[in-house]
Amino acid sequence: MSSDDPTPEPPRPGRPSGSGPEEIPDWVRQLEREIRVGPAARLRIWLGRHARGLRLGVGAVLVLALLTYVGAAGYRHVRRPAAQPRAYPTVSPPAGIQATSAASAPPAAGPFDGTPAAAFPAGAAGITLPPAKATGGFTAKQVSAALTKIRTAMVTARLDRAFMSAKDRERLVRQFAPDERHYVREVLTDESFANVATRLAPGARLLPDEPRVKGRVTYRATRDDQGVRVLRVTTNFVWAYAFHGPRVVPGDGVVIVHDTLVWEVPHPSDVRSGARGLWLHDMGSYVANVDCAASDKGLLNVGTPREGTALATPEPDPDSLYDPDRSLDIPDTC
Repeated sequence: MSSDDPTPEPPRPGRPSGSGPEEIPDWVRQLEREIRVGPAARLRIWLGRHARGLRLGVGAVLVLALLTYVGAAGYRHVRRPAAQPRAYPTVSPPAGIQATSAASAPPAAGPFDGTPAAAFPAGAAGITLPPAKATGGFTAKQVSAALTKIRTAMVTARLDRAFMSAKDRERLVRQFAPDERHYVREVLTDESFANVATRLAPGARLLPDEPRVKGRVTYRATRDDQGVRVLRVTTNFVWAYAFHGPRVVPGDGVVIVHDTLVWEVPHPSDVRSGARGLWLHDMGSYVANVDCAASDKGLLNVGTPREGTALATPEPDPDSLYDPDRSLDIPDTC
């Protein structure tokens, strides 16, 4: 007997049913009732049905475990410097002056910082001689020799620490012409000698820093009152000295000496041998930030500030005292 409605073919094992995953044929249920399935088989069946979801779940668990480990490792790394330090072998540094390397060494703070002297050359480098040229009967060689003698005398008088600390003036005196030495040695009193040279007061202590120096040297040929040809050299310099002592504001501990000296060197053909060499024609100076008691004796020491104002420093513009072009005519504040 035939029918117009075909009998549906039971789905083949291994091929998905068109009704979806939830529809299970009766013959499969019948088969499950007839066959006793053991625990191992049930596990394989469960794994087969949930394989994709299981893979995703295991992956998530592994990622979570990895993040947990990395996080814990990072925390240990961050906390490691705070752990109790452990002793390790060291060596003692050798004796002597040392320097420790640094990625970027900071500039050293100096006693002249904050003052105009910070931009001055150090020591004798601040004494620049003009070019020697033939003038007024003096040859270029004679001019050069005269300028060199004057520069040497200035270095001794203002920068030679051995001379500044000694009571003996002879190291400077013998640089003058023989006929001028009596005047320099005997006639110049201690106070007037300070116009020419620096001598330290007892107990005064300079820092190792070289004095800062700024000024100029000018020369010309002329004749003196007796008609003798002379090379007249004018030196105008500011000397800044750094002393030991407290520094509260810039310039504390810095003593300023500003001098203007007029030197003469006679033409060797116009004078006898005793008159050949250096002579002093004129001199003048001022000092600032000094100990007044020492200054009265022609000696140099740093003053003790009173209420933040340095001794022997006129107001209202102390920085102008560092200018070689400033007039020497200033009020005496000692």
